[in-house]
Amino acid sequence: MNRRVFITGGTGFFGKSMLDYRLRHPEWEWADAEWVVLSRSPEIFKVAFPRLSNQSGISFVAGDIRDFSFPAGPFDAIIHAATSALTTISDEEMMSVTVEGTRHVVEFAKAVGSPKILFTSSGAVYGPLTSRARETDPCNPMTAYGKGKLESERLLLDSGLDVKIARCFAFVGPYLNRKIHYAIGNFIQDCLDGVDIEIKGDGTSLRSYLYADDLVEWLFAILDNGRNREIYNVGSNEIVSIKELAYRVKELIGKESSIITRLSKSCKQPEMYVPEIEKSISLIGRCVRHDLASAIQLTVNSICANDIL
Repeated sequence: MNRRVFITGGTGFFGKSMLDYRLRHPEWEWADAEWVVLSRSPEIFKVAFPRLSNQSGISFVAGDIRDFSFPAGPFDAIIHAATSALTTISDEEMMSVTVEGTRHVVEFAKAVGSPKILFTSSGAVYGPLTSRARETDPCNPMTAYGKGKLESERLLLDSGLDVKIARCFAFVGPYLNRKIHYAIGNFIQDCLDGVDIEIKGDGTSLRSYLYADDLVEWLFAILDNGRNREIYNVGSNEIVSIKELAYRVKELIGKESSIITRLSKSCKQPEMYVPEIEKSISLIGRCVRHDLASAIQLTVNSICANDIL
């Protein structure tokens, strides 16, 4: 093991997807690195996900992103992916976790030899979109989550460290929480449960979904090859409406679930959350490997094969 990487948010969707990818790809250049993973509750995670946590070369640090005790360095890289996926916490708590957590990560990085940092920001920093978001577009975040991510970007860019920023959009994969506010996860779970698929809005909102393996490959490519202080959008460019997505999920899983739309169609322009990814494609050297259909199918296959809740 030649390299060491410290990962915050290592037991969330991004972290689980990284750990799973490492397990399935022993030939991967980052698979023989030592991974130190920050988690609020490592013991709970180890019981819930022994397949991911029992890998050789994986160790855990217990703590909150805002005040964790620094593990001994040096480290070659930090992947800062810690954030809250919950919409039920207060705006103040969301800002605290996001911004103060990033401030603590900067202090940690300087204490352990200033390794290169990859920060997983969010497309939410752009604010409301009417077209594909480009990295050069102005930012006007409307939520505490988006505001916290943008302020964290600024903290990192002002830190003097080697920082790459990945503005991440929407994703699908076996470790996506299917019980909270992610439409694609909700639709997959509804089909697996054999219940009706419920569309909370009018179904016209536009999204794109990148598969978890593509996400991991893109993040590490940006970490390894991205330019210092550069921002890269991470997501798929295959646009789908929420209503079309529901039908695609139903068809691919092969269930007879009915699709219920709670609101009538709006006269307003459909809400959009889709990135322009040409800059990332140019860096990585290829397009998205998994289209939406294969991403959904692979997600369902993995959930069923590994009994992932």
